[in-house]
Amino acid sequence: MPQLATLLAQAGRQTDPLTGAISTPIYQTATFAHPAVGESTGFDYTRSANPTRKALEDAMTAIEGGVASFAFASGLAALSTLICLFNQGDHLVVAEGSYGGTYRLLDQVFARFGISATYVPVTDTAAFAAAIRPNTRALLVESLSNPCLAVPDLPALAQLARDNDKLFIVDNTFLTPYWLRPLDLGDGLGADIVVHSASKFLAGHNDTIAGIVSVRDPALAERVGYLQNAVGAVLAPQDAWLTLRGLKTLALRLDAQQRSTLAIARWLQTQPQVKHVYYPGLEDDPGHARLQTFASGFGSVLSFELADNAAVARLVEGVKLIAFAESLGGVESLITIPAVQTHANLSAEERLRLGVTDTLVRLSLGIENADDLITDIATAFSLHK
Repeated sequence: MPQLATLLAQAGRQTDPLTGAISTPIYQTATFAHPAVGESTGFDYTRSANPTRKALEDAMTAIEGGVASFAFASGLAALSTLICLFNQGDHLVVAEGSYGGTYRLLDQVFARFGISATYVPVTDTAAFAAAIRPNTRALLVESLSNPCLAVPDLPALAQLARDNDKLFIVDNTFLTPYWLRPLDLGDGLGADIVVHSASKFLAGHNDTIAGIVSVRDPALAERVGYLQNAVGAVLAPQDAWLTLRGLKTLALRLDAQQRSTLAIARWLQTQPQVKHVYYPGLEDDPGHARLQTFASGFGSVLSFELADNAAVARLVEGVKLIAFAESLGGVESLITIPAVQTHANLSAEERLRLGVTDTLVRLSLGIENADDLITDIATAFSLHK
């Protein structure tokens, strides 16, 4: 089997046998003509299947090592469809420190339909075990917590899910299949389902909203495929093509982004304005050794604590190369204040308990020159001392 970087570069290649086009065509059509009564080309209506979307889904299946993949209109559309696997009265155990939209979806939407969730510390496997009830149906965890980048023990959680006959769902947005393939964690263990906000690293250019689900069991894949069609929150052909385009450079982008992230994390540790840096690529980070046991990289997102709100304001208003914007994983570097952006829907008490303070800043490093980014941050730090 080719190496992962090769699979990424070849994603969607030669999927048009009629012309031999190297780039998958954008099949911008709602419906498809049938050859004759009782016959089909395999495509009937774009909500159900579209050749451009199928090229992306097939590529992700090969990249993830699963049996099937499904593309959705956003990461939250993907997660919403997955939660439709469950019934009224079902219960999920969810890692604390998840994306704020995950909390909002579970607590303010699906809770109204009788699906409940218990949140436990992401690094505490025993807490996951203690939270399992007779009506628990799944464990849901992110491969790195957002925004403090804590590292869960994914193999132990996979074993826990198997021992208790629960689904194990991993949101792998932060690490991507280039650094981690949760469907195969070794020793026959792995997630049952992997979900991505493909808007982030997979598409990679801050120009697309998309979600991906990959599944390792055929029967479960059939259920997810049914829900994809029934719920209808599918990825449009143009966005599927943009995501395929992003996959082709994923390996190159992530290698460059991770190098810059480690350099900037080490530099931030030397700055008097910075109280603490969260990044598992640092040797003294609590998750450094654990992550190395099941992943091949540390990601290109870091967070750090500043002294006060005034320092945060000076930074976000002073940087010129780094945009003050939500999201992550694109070629352009972004700076975010999680307490007022990604996690604003949580209560102040909950944010404080999770370490999402008003002075916590998250950086998603792009492919710019690392020295230029350091100069940009240093200049902002020096303003109005």
